[in-house]
Amino acid sequence: MKIVVIGGTGLIGGKVVGKLTERGHEAVPAAPSTGVNTLTGEGLDTVLAGAQVVVDVANSPTFEESAVLEFFTTSTRNLLAAEAKAGVTHHLALSIVGIDGLPDNGYFRAKVAQERLIKQGPVPYSILRATQFFEFVKGIADTATDGDTVRVPPVLFQPMAAEDVAEAVTKAAVETPQKATTEVAGPEVFRFDELITRALHAWHDPRTVVPDAHARYFGSELTERSLVPDEGSARLATIRFDDWLRTSS
Repeated sequence: MKIVVIGGTGLIGGKVVGKLTERGHEAVPAAPSTGVNTLTGEGLDTVLAGAQVVVDVANSPTFEESAVLEFFTTSTRNLLAAEAKAGVTHHLALSIVGIDGLPDNGYFRAKVAQERLIKQGPVPYSILRATQFFEFVKGIADTATDGDTVRVPPVLFQPMAAEDVAEAVTKAAVETPQKATTEVAGPEVFRFDELITRALHAWHDPRTVVPDAHARYFGSELTERSLVPDEGSARLATIRFDDWLRTSS
């Protein structure tokens, strides 16, 4: 199949393109650097010609609330319209576990809006929600840092490796459209503060992690299960955090 990967030059998209190519598909990376801009519509008709599947793993270039909402809604409208015109039969979007329950997070609100457009759109779809990536752990710690202290809520956390996210996306891309939302998560459940502590120790980072129930996660106060899927509802990835740490340290 010809499968166009929107955001195909990024962390997840690049891996997906490689995995699809290995499986014998014509995987085409699409991004502004390749002449495709979903926000303006530039290059969409050309890249989608003959495509059966579109995988959307693109990320907003900014996290400012109004801009990120504009990015995901405008890009999705443009993409779905171009897909319908081209005869695409499967639209797969990567989203995030827990976005419904954190309305204070502007990025999550934008992803909810994106999902709504996909469900209402003209193209058969699948939505794959993933938990946070191991690769984001340092950035999360940095945003929660005040001086030499990292304050994070002691809630449940079930992140996964980008490699496993890409594998899940690849598998979903070659399946029939689910017309539903499925979830994938890491193989282990941690306490948020304990995982951050473990990571900083492995990286010889001297910062101290302090559990704080009221510490906000990108603007939102979390409940016990805000960042994890319902028990038994998600497919579990395979790469364990300690194994990933050994290769990333």
